[in-house]
Amino acid sequence: MMKNHNMSLLALMLSGMLAVTACGDGSDGADGAPGAPGANGADGADGQNGLNAGDVVSTVYKAGDVTFTIDPAENTLAGGDALALKFSVTSKNQAGEDKPLTGLDMIAVYSITAMTNTTDDGPAVFWENNAETAAGAHSMYCTLDGTYSSRGQTGEACTLVEDPANPGTYTGTWTYTDTTAPIMNAADDLNAPHRVMIRAYNVTDADGNSVSDKILGSLDYIPATGETGVTTGKDTVADAACKQCHGESATSGNIANISAHGNYQSVENCVFCHNPATQPDEEQAAEGYVFDLPAMIHRIHGGAHLAELAQYGFIQAEEWSEIGYPAPLNECTVCHSEEEGKTTWNDEPTRAACTGCHTNINFATGAGHASFALAQADDSQCASCHSAGGLAPINAHRVGERKELASLVQIDFTGASVAAGTLTVTADVTVNGALSSDLSVLGVAATLMGNVNDDGSVSRWGSRPALTAGTFTETGKLVLTRAVTAEEGSGTIYVGTEATFCVGTDNQAATCDETADLAYGNPVEVVHGSSVFSTAIGVTADTKFFDLDTAAADDEGMPARFAGTDQITVSVAKCEACHNNLDVTKGAGHGVYKFTQCMDCHNNDYAGSYHPNAVFKNADGVAESKGVTPFANRDLVTVVHRYHSGNFDVIEGVHTDADGSVVGFPGVQGDCTACHNGTPLFAADGGLTSGKRSIAVTGGYISPVAESCRSCHNSDSALAHFKSNGATTADAPDSTADLPVESCSTCHGEGKTYGYDKVHVKF
Repeated sequence: MMKNHNMSLLALMLSGMLAVTACGDGSDGADGAPGAPGANGADGADGQNGLNAGDVVSTVYKAGDVTFTIDPAENTLAGGDALALKFSVTSKNQAGEDKPLTGLDMIAVYSITAMTNTTDDGPAVFWENNAETAAGAHSMYCTLDGTYSSRGQTGEACTLVEDPANPGTYTGTWTYTDTTAPIMNAADDLNAPHRVMIRAYNVTDADGNSVSDKILGSLDYIPATGETGVTTGKDTVADAACKQCHGESATSGNIANISAHGNYQSVENCVFCHNPATQPDEEQAAEGYVFDLPAMIHRIHGGAHLAELAQYGFIQAEEWSEIGYPAPLNECTVCHSEEEGKTTWNDEPTRAACTGCHTNINFATGAGHASFALAQADDSQCASCHSAGGLAPINAHRVGERKELASLVQIDFTGASVAAGTLTVTADVTVNGALSSDLSVLGVAATLMGNVNDDGSVSRWGSRPALTAGTFTETGKLVLTRAVTAEEGSGTIYVGTEATFCVGTDNQAATCDETADLAYGNPVEVVHGSSVFSTAIGVTADTKFFDLDTAAADDEGMPARFAGTDQITVSVAKCEACHNNLDVTKGAGHGVYKFTQCMDCHNNDYAGSYHPNAVFKNADGVAESKGVTPFANRDLVTVVHRYHSGNFDVIEGVHTDADGSVVGFPGVQGDCTACHNGTPLFAADGGLTSGKRSIAVTGGYISPVAESCRSCHNSDSALAHFKSNGATTADAPDSTADLPVESCSTCHGEGKTYGYDKVHVKF
């Protein structure tokens, strides 16, 4: 800049010298006679007069900034008439203002119709892709020269023209007289709801990089009337349901972390291709593939569960066979709406939708379809059995039933007191809706007890009486006792349960017995060396907090931070949004599904770990050690971070591949908002908001912030970074719990340049 500035001064000086010379050549300096008029300048380009550079944009910051506007009155995009395409498109500039997006050179146009089904095969209304029906294609391209080249194919396209008088406004015409525009279907029903989608290609950001996510815009309308915003009758799953697990894209605002086809971002977009017309060939079908969206999503989410049932005749595509669906597979309303008008998933069963999961059924022969082997040539009889009553999907799948049945067995702790070194705990026991002294229905019958420290953390007791070790003073009035030390028997204690029961076919609580007739079956699995029923339900019991320093046995004590205080930074609701209920993770084996139950084992005061190592799946599909320092703690933060990032000692479910990519976690890696509730993670002193200042491990204590970060960032260089910032790490634990606060928050606290709220964001 300085060099240019000096050159400008030099030019001015030379100009001045020339002027002095002209005045000093003997003339009087008078003005010369006017010259002849010059020729008129060339006309400016049409429509560009007065157009400032800031009036339009030609680059895009992110896909969600782009908005398409399609007016049905200016378009003919359905039926057998000549194509007439007109739309406008805007994007946000650097100031966040919407401006016309100029310079598009290629788009694709899709058209589908919500057709009324006149056959006995399929749902009452189905999506028909008009280009597929009319021309055997999924869409139609529009380019500047009327031809396209895409994915190794070339062909005819509509001609795309930007209006020079109205930048950002485009028209498309079909100039080939011997063919019809592909999306124009002469057999189309113009009175039915239609959806049109436009995809823009070759759009870059200001640095010339291709914009991540596809740039899409769509319109729902009825061609015959021009009415927009119509209900299609097919949108029974909202994007919001998908976002519960997959997250929301920060670049488009739509569904994140769906890698197929680069992510078309919305259920409303997927159906343009994934509809009944798109069927697998014979080989693909035999491998377990299906492409119509309802059946395909069922099959994909069936994942590993369907693969594990191969011995019973189920099939699953290899590509989907390792997916671990995080919610109960039978809970249809995790995805489907129960709103009025959106219940076709329950009211209109079809063979295709059902065999998305029930892949062992052969409707041609009837094999696998009930004990009667009921063959079905079409869908005309499906509703006879499955649209209402016990065999309707919502009832046959027992949707929501497990949550309701959990209340069949309830333990309500009513008091706790200490006398002469003995703790006495009282509780009301309810079984099948009435006070009961019969605990024979319990499979696991353990209790959870320990102290609550001044900072809200907990210290579990090594031994606790089982529920079945108590006595009843009267019907339903349980008394438990335990000898306590002076330290244990003072201050606040917590009392809860780790208990399970099973359910009989009469929907009443029943003993977990392999020979019993149980509503959910009798499968047994081994959890930490003990055999448990995988269909057992956790007993309903709130963890209670009692102050033992008062005379009153029912005096409430200080709740642990896990009880939803301002010390806890995660949200149970966010966990359940994806898992449906935390019972799905630990309910059957342990009977626990609340943070106040998890805290008994997963706290910063209880050392050791059942899963100390981190492995990855190598190229041969075998677990191989990552060679990192073992995790010798059970702290809930560490365990949850580790599992969701694939740094566990198993390769089933969530794991990492040889290239370091995370497989099995449905959300966006690094999106803290998926679980955290927005409470700042760091306190004023640089420690954690929870008040946790150390974590007990085998051999001593370590820093909690560094160990939380190491759950994901476990390279040698990361470990060295933690140490250089004052952390006490797992490879060299300290003998005392009184550790200094490491300086992590200096750089990584909220609002800092490298704050976790800036570097850990959704994409």
